[in-house]
Amino acid sequence: MWDRLWIDVHLATDASGTGQPRGDTFGEIRNAAIAAKNGLIVWTGKQADLPDAPHKLAHEVISCGGQWLTAGLVDPHTHLVFAGDRSAEFAERLQGVSYAEIAQRGGGILSTVRATREASEEELLEITLKRARRLVENGVTTVEIKSGYGLTLHDELKQLRVARAVGHALPLRVHTTFLGAHALAPEYRGKQSEYVRHICEEMLPAVAEANLADSVDAFCEGIAFQPAEVERIFDAANRYGLPVRLHADQMSDLGGSLLAANWNALSADHVEYANEQSVRAMAAAGTVAILLPGAFYFVREEKLPPIALFRKHGVSMGLATDCNPGTSPVLSPTAVMNMACTLFRLTPGEALAGHTHIAAKALGLEKTIGRLEVGMAADMVLWDIEGPHELSYWIGGVKPSSRIFGGNPD
Repeated sequence: MWDRLWIDVHLATDASGTGQPRGDTFGEIRNAAIAAKNGLIVWTGKQADLPDAPHKLAHEVISCGGQWLTAGLVDPHTHLVFAGDRSAEFAERLQGVSYAEIAQRGGGILSTVRATREASEEELLEITLKRARRLVENGVTTVEIKSGYGLTLHDELKQLRVARAVGHALPLRVHTTFLGAHALAPEYRGKQSEYVRHICEEMLPAVAEANLADSVDAFCEGIAFQPAEVERIFDAANRYGLPVRLHADQMSDLGGSLLAANWNALSADHVEYANEQSVRAMAAAGTVAILLPGAFYFVREEKLPPIALFRKHGVSMGLATDCNPGTSPVLSPTAVMNMACTLFRLTPGEALAGHTHIAAKALGLEKTIGRLEVGMAADMVLWDIEGPHELSYWIGGVKPSSRIFGGNPD
């Protein structure tokens, strides 16, 4: 017998992400049923097509009252582990001070680095769990968490251990990313090449030996790391068998998206300034474009990512909250979906796909999570809505009525 069977439910099995408004689809199955056993989906279809009476098929039968079920939401780019507060910088930016100016005088990322270094591991875990619980309450079942606010081996390992601990404390899949190349560590001021060497020869080996990272990231930008430096880091990551991703082309076109594609990166993230050559390369490599409308909105950017080029060349577009203290204090994926539709003109189908199976692809997990299909993990979210379009309609106002993780309701 199945462990659980959900009936009287409408399924959005697989948002198409086609980019065609008139053909926008969610893989809808109305008046449906779905079953799970041992944490996996084992049956989906019309309720009328069930092979027997529900109570004869499963140990537990749950009637959903005509609500909608989607795959669990995936948040593939976050900076959840941090201490400190940067709301004063927000006020400065409202007065016209740029993000780059704040960073250059020791604010920005480095102000969070100082606070994160001062916090104990226990304190960081307590703070991070509060944020992670908010994501869980908003329907997230898988989250990526980066380091990058330590910038010493001791503090980067501390952040990554905290990220791993989140996955043990909550019903949440956690993908950890080593982001030692987030900013130049203050101890290495004027010695950036030496810091890159330290990342490659000391930090990365220790992170790999401790098995604390599932991927490696870098911030490729004028105020951070140059393409040649990122390539040194990616080469080291490859030696340890760690896939890569990249903060690319957020503030300028340094060719970061092209670099990411050339290294078969899982994703290139931000990508506002990506050019057509880079987009073609991303398409050929299967590199996902992770769009971060929360940061675009919060920093009041004006350069839109090349959505038309991504559609033209068939680049998958994922979405993430980019939850961080400086540029995207966001913990609501549905708010991000609304921003993606409103600011970037994604369709609701593209938005839901971006936070489910395309986000899963950006973590290398597309064969495990992100769709309501037989054989996939039974990570699911039940919504009291009229239809899947509504998830992108309310500005962060839609919360799940129930969340299922590994076949078990929370």
